Amino acid sequence: MTHTSLFKFPADRLPIAIILSFSLLDFIVFFKTQNIWVLASYWLLMLVPKGIISAWNHHHQHRNVFKQKYLNRVLEFFYALHTGVTTNLWVLHHNIGHHKNFLDQEKDQSRWKRKDGSTMGIIEYTLIVTLTSYPRGYAVGKKLPKQQKMFLIYTAITLLLLLALTIYSPINSLFIFILPMIGSLMFTSWSTYGHHVNLDTQDQFAASHNKTNKLYNLLTGNLGYHTAHHYKQGIHWSKLPELHEKIKHKIPAKCMVKSNLDILTQG
Repeated sequence: MTHTSLFKFPADRLPIAIILSFSLLDFIVFFKTQNIWVLASYWLLMLVPKGIISAWNHHHQHRNVFKQKYLNRVLEFFYALHTGVTTNLWVLHHNIGHHKNFLDQEKDQSRWKRKDGSTMGIIEYTLIVTLTSYPRGYAVGKKLPKQQKMFLIYTAITLLLLLALTIYSPINSLFIFILPMIGSLMFTSWSTYGHHVNLDTQDQFAASHNKTNKLYNLLTGNLGYHTAHHYKQGIHWSKLPELHEKIKHKIPAKCMVKSNLDILTQG
């Protein structure tokens, strides 16, 4: 069996190699470092890279990377240590919940409206989505027992393995795994605020903000083509730019926004 045959899409090979390299680096630091200042510096240094990995975990839970199920479950363990999101959490909360309900702010699992109809601020939204991600994912799973069972089993396995790492080295586990898991989940929530905020409409082509910045889409796996992602959530991330070109005439100009990275990439 060749490495190519392991993947459903060849485009996943490089991102997965990079992400697993970060995992390898984590474990090298975990077993080799005892200096708390080095550990704290490593944690801070990895805040942004691990936040970016969250986008790729999102893509994986839409379209699993590997053809073999066991390889996907193993990958999801390493994803969880980077992002704080375990197997099937985003399948339930995001794929089945948010994608179904993003046009209805009373039901959306990532809703940006308060109960009174006013718009949340980004800090409020970030804290609420972070703290409710697991309960809301579990609630969606009540109608999908097979998916919920996988979510519960692999979340439990992840927590048990994390507990073992913590017992082995509490301080190392705190800085290399626990704090990054919490931080990445918060980073994910923070970064999704701008996807739909203040776009209160029943038109799916007018309900998402899009960012076409090349660097942003390189880092996030084309997540900037967000209308296309919602239009066909099952499409592989590598195909989103092509889909965006086919539907962009339906997307209002107000839904095309700049990324913070535009400042860095403008000549």
